Amino acid sequence: MKATNLFTAFLLTVFIIALVTFVGCSSTGMERSNEATTTMQTMDSDIKLVVVQLDATSASLDELTNPIQSDVMKAFNLYSSNVLKIESMEKDFAKHSNEMKARGKDYFEEWQKEDDEYNNPQIQDLSEQRRSELDETYGKIAENSIGVESAFKAYVSDVKEIQIYLSNDLTPKGIASIAPLSQRVVKDGDDLRNAIKNVQSAIESARSAMVTLQ
Repeated sequence: MKATNLFTAFLLTVFIIALVTFVGCSSTGMERSNEATTTMQTMDSDIKLVVVQLDATSASLDELTNPIQSDVMKAFNLYSSNVLKIESMEKDFAKHSNEMKARGKDYFEEWQKEDDEYNNPQIQDLSEQRRSELDETYGKIAENSIGVESAFKAYVSDVKEIQIYLSNDLTPKGIASIAPLSQRVVKDGDDLRNAIKNVQSAIESARSAMVTLQ
């Protein structure tokens, strides 16, 4: 009798562990939606900081290369500080962008799998229609992101190398020689800011369409 009770208890324990494991490993559509919108919120926050920092970095580079700059060392130190900040932000931007893409991919792929499980064809059609609509809205993020990450990386590389160059030759002639390139990099920063703001608009549209009511 005792052995039977022990065996029953063992089976019950195994069942509970299996159930907990299954629940822990699976996720609902609502959970996947929240995960996707959370990563979009993170990217939106990143972009707001990046836009401000791009302006600050370009402005400090303009100040540093200004021919009538009276305190070159102070301007150089400010520019160097801004380079470090934008370099860190570029890494966060790339990381969170990849996370956002992965969350979105998981969300829509799992939704598509679940479409095949409906018995009612009307519900299946409605689900497929909504998935298609949201997938198209979410897809605009990728459309507006084309080339942005590589442009951001190139911009950071340029401002960093200008900083290194001037650290070795912070003379009037050294500054004058790098000024034409600096002006181009400032223009690149303006173009990058506009491109990133387009990505932000696409993210905000997708978040608005996908957010779960609390």
